[in-house]
Order: sequence, then C-alpha cells, then structure tokens
Amino acid sequence: MLNLSSTTTDRWLQQVDTGLEEILIDHAHCEHKAAATAMSLMGAYIDNLDLCQEMTRIVDEELEHFHLVVALLNRRNIGFRRLRPGHYGRELRALVRAGEPHRAVDRLLIAGLIEARSCERFSVLARHINDLELVEFYQSLFESEARHHSTYVRLAKCFADDEVVRNRLRELSEAEAEIIGRGNPLPRMHS
Repeated sequence: MLNLSSTTTDRWLQQVDTGLEEILIDHAHCEHKAAATAMSLMGAYIDNLDLCQEMTRIVDEELEHFHLVVALLNRRNIGFRRLRPGHYGRELRALVRAGEPHRAVDRLLIAGLIEARSCERFSVLARHINDLELVEFYQSLFESEARHHSTYVRLAKCFADDEVVRNRLRELSEAEAEIIGRGNPLPRMHS
C-alpha cells in the first residue's frame, strides 16, 4: 500500500526515546513543508485541474496538521523553533529528473514517498511510545497521510502511463530506502 522498500529500524526508535521533543518540533516543520510542496506542485501544473483540486485539499489538510502539532507542542510547553533540517528531503529532491514529463512524475512520486514514510513513522511511533495523547494523535494522522501518498501516485499517472509510473516508483522507493537507511544523527521525523 505505501510502496516503501524498507521499514523503520531500532536506530530511529532510539532517537525517539532520547529526542522526542525535537522529533515533535520537526513534525510541525514537515507539515509546513508538505503544504509548501503541494502549493509548488499546483503552481507548476496549474493547467491540470484535477491536480490543482487535489493539491488544494492536501494544502488544507497539511496546514491543519501543522496547527495541530503546534497546539500539541504548546500543551507540552515545548517551544516551536527552527531546526537544522536533515538530509532526507534534499537527497530525495536531488533525484528529480530534468525535463517534462519526467520532472512531474518524479516530483509527485517523491512527495508520495515522503507521505508514505511519514505514515509508516506515525504508525511505528504510535506503537512504540507510552503516551496516550501521542498514540491517539499519531493514529489519527495515519489515514490522511496514506491517502496523500495514493493521491500523489495517482496524479503521477496523469503524466506517464501506469507501467512507467510503477517502475519509477520502485526505483525511487529503493533510493528512498537507502537514504533513510543511512540515517541522520539529528533526531528528525525522517532521520
């Protein structure tokens, strides 16, 4: 369903145990970046009305999630602040091919893989932590992240046929697994 080529390791769970506060702050940043990505895609492909409608929904949901995470931080007296970003998103964006329609397919599939990884991480986090508020919170986000993933994959098929999209998704998924597998010393949602 999520098209991921790997699963979260114990290394990340150790980061959760020692750096949960930073991971929660990073989660808010991730929601902001997800909204910005959807806005960017809408601007780049403004003539595709289906894509624009879906991106509008995703922007609304991602901004809602951003505000929910910030409210969660406030309830826990955790100050929202800038964090040094990890390498995950930058390395994934570097895989985008030049020229259309390849660029559109890659941008959509990478956005979908980031949503899939977030979805997987939310599920792992909800099972790992012993904090009812966080368990319920992360369980509540699972469905929308999974839906965003499938929306991005479906929209990629507006720019290339099904087989081309499936093959490229497999390639990008393997690359994403390598990137996430290298990890990051910073405790981040995608470290």
